Amino acid sequence: MNSAMHYSKLELLSYNHGMKSAERFTSEVMATIKAAIEDAEGQEVLFYGKVNSEGLVDEIDAAGRGNETAAPALFPYMESGDVVIHNHPSGVLRPSDADLQVASRLGNQGIGFYIIDNRLKSVYCVSEPLVQEPKTPLAVGSLSDILRPGGVMSTQFPSYESREPQIAMLEAVGAAFNEQQLAVIEAGTGVGKSLAYLLPAASWALQNRERVIISTATINLQQQLLDKDIPLAEKLLGKQVDAKLVKGRGNYVCLRRLEDTIEEMALFSQEESELEAIKKWSEVTDSGSRDDLSFFPSQDIWSRVCSESDACMGLRCPHRDRCFVLRSRREAAASNLLVVNHHLLFSDLAARVDGAGFDSTAVLPPAAHIIFDEAHSLEKSATSFFSDRYNKFALFKQLRRIYSRRHNRAFGLALQLQKYSDDQEVYQTIPTLVQELHREADKLDDQLLSFLDTSGNFWIKQSTDPQQLSEALDPIRHLRTALNKLLSALERGMEKVDEKYAQESEVFETGIVIERLASQAKVLGAIERYDEQEDAICWIEKGFTSKREPFCNLIRTPLQISELMQEAVYEPHKTVIATSATLTVRKQFQYWLSRVGLNGMYQDRLSTVQLESPFHYRKQVLLAVPNDAPQPNQPGYQEYVSAFVAKSLAISEGSALVLFTSYRMLQETHAQVAPGLEERGISVLKQGGEERSKLMAHFHSDISSVLFATDSFWEGVDAPGEALRLVIICRLPFAVPTDPVVQARMEAVEKRGGNSFMNYSLPQAAMKLRQGFGRLMRRKTDRGVVCILDSRIIHKSYGKILLGSLPTTGQKIESGAQVLQGMEDFFYTADTHNVKDL
Repeated sequence: MNSAMHYSKLELLSYNHGMKSAERFTSEVMATIKAAIEDAEGQEVLFYGKVNSEGLVDEIDAAGRGNETAAPALFPYMESGDVVIHNHPSGVLRPSDADLQVASRLGNQGIGFYIIDNRLKSVYCVSEPLVQEPKTPLAVGSLSDILRPGGVMSTQFPSYESREPQIAMLEAVGAAFNEQQLAVIEAGTGVGKSLAYLLPAASWALQNRERVIISTATINLQQQLLDKDIPLAEKLLGKQVDAKLVKGRGNYVCLRRLEDTIEEMALFSQEESELEAIKKWSEVTDSGSRDDLSFFPSQDIWSRVCSESDACMGLRCPHRDRCFVLRSRREAAASNLLVVNHHLLFSDLAARVDGAGFDSTAVLPPAAHIIFDEAHSLEKSATSFFSDRYNKFALFKQLRRIYSRRHNRAFGLALQLQKYSDDQEVYQTIPTLVQELHREADKLDDQLLSFLDTSGNFWIKQSTDPQQLSEALDPIRHLRTALNKLLSALERGMEKVDEKYAQESEVFETGIVIERLASQAKVLGAIERYDEQEDAICWIEKGFTSKREPFCNLIRTPLQISELMQEAVYEPHKTVIATSATLTVRKQFQYWLSRVGLNGMYQDRLSTVQLESPFHYRKQVLLAVPNDAPQPNQPGYQEYVSAFVAKSLAISEGSALVLFTSYRMLQETHAQVAPGLEERGISVLKQGGEERSKLMAHFHSDISSVLFATDSFWEGVDAPGEALRLVIICRLPFAVPTDPVVQARMEAVEKRGGNSFMNYSLPQAAMKLRQGFGRLMRRKTDRGVVCILDSRIIHKSYGKILLGSLPTTGQKIESGAQVLQGMEDFFYTADTHNVKDL
């Protein structure tokens, strides 16, 4: 900020006459300010302060020091109601233009701006801090009474039975809001955690006019919250809550991009038919959301017409008055309860950390309170969002926008730009450069695929064999060189465009493509400079197209997310609640806390609560483990699994979920088991056979069906009642040891003096095992068997930790034949009359 300006005598008199400092600062703060200015030898100093209930600044800190005419405008995280102070050594308190710009920006966030003289005789208030209304604490006792016997819940729903764990969770959430805490709550299946956090969250939002964000990992839970749980909370509170499900931009059609794409693709009948259907729908839809389409558009077409942040023309857009994203944002801004997914929330938090701040709209409207449901997946979600990646298909998508040939005709932005320039020569090289990039990208994939091992992963690190390192990095370098050539040509082409055409759609789109290609070049450059990435893992992953054709992903992944969580979540938000049914290992939170930046941190704010499920697992679930099963690394394991799965599913007559840790094993087992089951009239469904929502719809509708699945199906599957009576876990869910991210994080644990197996691999496996186990009991009347075919759980010493992390159940740990007989007895001859209806 610069205070060097020239004033008349009258102005000097006017701006030298300010309010007395004692009317704005406590005596202790005044002493601190004077000392700081003296230490800076009378130069400019920038302070930030907290204002107490009497309107006096009672806390102060120096944020930056400058010279006699300017100080750097550096601001740490500040809240509405705080104040920025800086001195004018000249003694003239008139704000400079820079002062006014900063004061305006901060004022819009509710932050005040004061100017003082060096002797602190006077204060000139450029803008007042927003006076904070005192918050009304939640009446936690009254809220918990809603769920107690004789409360509103039992009055409106006579069959409702009060659950002490649910009341305890509500009280913990209420305390977190009242005391601005970080609350970590494990609530077992059946506790009713959604309602336990919704009642206090909705009450706080309504009575204090502060927005609350609820972030989840799955679409299923988002829909449950909007369609069932929030309406129930409103009914119980007797008040309406303005709640909205917020989706990412990519879910909405962009009318400008749709119009441009239709014009560009008019020559190609197949695409024209699909585009025309989207256009007709866009003219009548209220939401513009892809979910409202009567068909599922191809990914290639939707990617050309959906809204994207870097493709938004903002105020210059000709369709702004009908913009679906803008409408959604207005609705979100008017809501006090927002439901989002973890990915969207992290995109919002990333924008805020990058400079958007925490008091204005970024991707989402600002909020002081966050509830993470399904919080066990936070590290995975954050890791995915903050990983940068390159693959040739992402590159080819942008190249097609620049130049492509179809049906012997050329089209693309490079051709369209020519009509806006008198210099055509620069555009003539672009087709050749695009073709060169295609060749280099294919060469890179061929080279990398040739030496990737059977795991399909390769960690680029200093200990890598020099020959392998050269084989990986050389083609990456060649591709980046070719990409930079194209970028240079495109930038020269943009420079040749006449300024009067700068706002034309084709020019705007070309700028977007250049930014995206530059981003791809940046990822390639980071991979090349792998040895400079101290806090990241650079690696190569083999992927497969829908036709099972291999390709390579080049990925830069953060080594840990702790600092990000601290900077973006815990420090700037008043209340943070993280909840899930699986956050502990043997009732200890240490592992999860260590992965998300909470272990040993914020002890004055952090509380942990562990609440048991009210389900009677001991009576209603049988845990079966054949003790004669070969271990996964022993001969005959696959054959044993296939035979045992077939026999188990015949006994249960289907109604089962069979979980694997690898798709290869799933395929082998399915091939050996499915024909016999189909002969028995049992439908055998397989992950990858169809889109997930359709697969789950079939599984739910055919109660005797069996689903073979891996990875993501270990959580989020909710099939209560007769649709699921048996869960088979074929192998303990240890992370793949050849995964570079797993390797790097295990190394990091060892470097800190820990044991990578006991402190990372084992607790991670325990939490995932609990997720798989939790697929069986979804309702209080559910009953069935969880069978684990990995005998390491009983033969290895660490098996006690895994078993100790599961609920207490009935057990059958004997030979395979005895386990099968025990399962049959449990299904068909057990005395079900002794199982209470909870």
